[in-house]
Amino acid sequence: MSQTKRSPFQRSFYVANTMEIFERLAWYGMYTLLASYIMTPSSQGGLGLGNTERGLIMGVVPFFLYLFPVISGALADRFGYRKMFLLSFILMAPSYYFLGYAKDLTSFMSIFMLIALGAGIFKPVVTATISRTTDDTNRGLGFGIFYMMVNIGGFLGPVLAPIIQKHYGWQWVFIFACIWISVNFIPALFFYKEPERHAKNKTLKQVFQEMQQVLGNFRLALLVVPLLVLLVAFYAGFIGAQSTLLIVIFLVISAAVWDITVAKYSAPNSNKVTEHDLLAPVSLPWYLQKMRIGNKPFMIYLLILTGFWTVYMQIFVTLPVYIRDFVDSSDLVSILHSLSPWLHDVLTSVNIDILSGEISRLAEYYREVDIGQSPMALQEVIRTFSALDVRIPEHEIIHSFAQLNQMQLVTDPSAEALSKNLAIQWSTQYRQMNPATILSIDFLMIIIFQIAISHVVDKFKALPALIVGTAILSVSMLMQGFAHGLIFGGLFVCCGVMVFAVGEMISAPKSQEYVASFAPKDKAAMFMGYYFVSMALGNLFAGLLSGWLYGYFASQLSRPEWMWAIIACLGFVTCIAFYFFNKHFISDIQKQQLAQKEQSLSVA
Repeated sequence: MSQTKRSPFQRSFYVANTMEIFERLAWYGMYTLLASYIMTPSSQGGLGLGNTERGLIMGVVPFFLYLFPVISGALADRFGYRKMFLLSFILMAPSYYFLGYAKDLTSFMSIFMLIALGAGIFKPVVTATISRTTDDTNRGLGFGIFYMMVNIGGFLGPVLAPIIQKHYGWQWVFIFACIWISVNFIPALFFYKEPERHAKNKTLKQVFQEMQQVLGNFRLALLVVPLLVLLVAFYAGFIGAQSTLLIVIFLVISAAVWDITVAKYSAPNSNKVTEHDLLAPVSLPWYLQKMRIGNKPFMIYLLILTGFWTVYMQIFVTLPVYIRDFVDSSDLVSILHSLSPWLHDVLTSVNIDILSGEISRLAEYYREVDIGQSPMALQEVIRTFSALDVRIPEHEIIHSFAQLNQMQLVTDPSAEALSKNLAIQWSTQYRQMNPATILSIDFLMIIIFQIAISHVVDKFKALPALIVGTAILSVSMLMQGFAHGLIFGGLFVCCGVMVFAVGEMISAPKSQEYVASFAPKDKAAMFMGYYFVSMALGNLFAGLLSGWLYGYFASQLSRPEWMWAIIACLGFVTCIAFYFFNKHFISDIQKQQLAQKEQSLSVA
């Protein structure tokens, strides 16, 4: 019985969870509104960019955010967790503040990249702290608690941020994110106890040599990294399809020829790499080595997990824009009003002055255009009003603009009064639920049910739980495709989000726990850093895929259900890939887990 008794959690476990709440509060408060902010007209304080730029920003920057832990995790094992925590907060706090003042694509992405760097330093250190302060008796529950803390911040952020934005403007969303990050200096400086570091005597050269045991050698990076950069450049329109294909062919052929040329310098069985080989110093210089994958089973696991994160991220990248453009959520507004008029006023308020100003501006802008005969102009007006959480019927806009066009909008006081009256009327009749508020249901579900679900799922192995969770996520994506055609569309979206939350609670903590179970103690942060590679690729592909799918199926064809069906199919394919991984590679992972336990016993 003593072997099965759950160990108590250490103090650093609770401190790390506290810091995670405030970091997530800052991130999700900004990120759940980011899609809308990017496409909100500059006249309303947004960036005023298009769908392609949205996919680029929300794909590329988070890609680097989750790629930075590859290096920062290894450095944390060498230099200490507290120092890396403080460095991350120093980078993030001012960057969040200045992000609200960036008004073009270049400056916004540059400052956003600094936030990504800070978050990329924070992530592997906080998850490694959870790994280092738990053991086999409490690790499943520990990561369940950690994931619940993630979602406390994730819930509060999307609830508070729209309220802040409506009452104080977009810049204050970023200012408050800066404040939340700054709070974290207190626990990091005064309450965090540094876990014992097994890697503190290692040189930087040893640290970077050991990094190869997961991803592979420098030769492999020379092929993979340019291919990823090329993908981003193609999507951004910097390079054409034909040029992209030619460069890809050149890179692949060059890598193959390079391998053939240096084959005589390599050992006869150099492709069959063991963990001992990877930890041993490489005698040949990098340019005489063949391309080599490091920990093959773990690499395959990360690649499959990329599919999971690509599907998962659509709830942040695609769903907010889909709700804004296609889903009538007035049913949710009515339900909330019947439950609590106070909550209705707080969570669904509309800024009358901004709405009135936009009515006057757009009416003047399209004065010379018959908006009833211009579908593009009409859709642009509808999207602009939707960004202010009002969904106006087409006939109402056409009629109201015709009235305003009969007046001198700039000098006629009656025109201003009409705009104000229309704003009051529309905010009452056509009010919508902010997409970020709908997304907060996901976080609220996790706060309430994560511990209970973790207790249940803790009885099952990680990979079967991942398969079930991913399948449930895919079903939720499929559900979203029907929401825009239903009378109770908002309520149906909420049901889809609830289903999504169940799949997330089952799968996401297990994906981290699985890595922690066989990560060596002296490389815990490094392995957790590599875990985020799958999230990096998932964010990149999620953003790029969303930009293309939404632009073609939703915007051009007006068939968003096809977009959601494709996303769901990707999720089901990921389930199949996890099944075959569990069938063919699980024994290799189990050997690594056994080796880790033997190493721990020998050290003890």
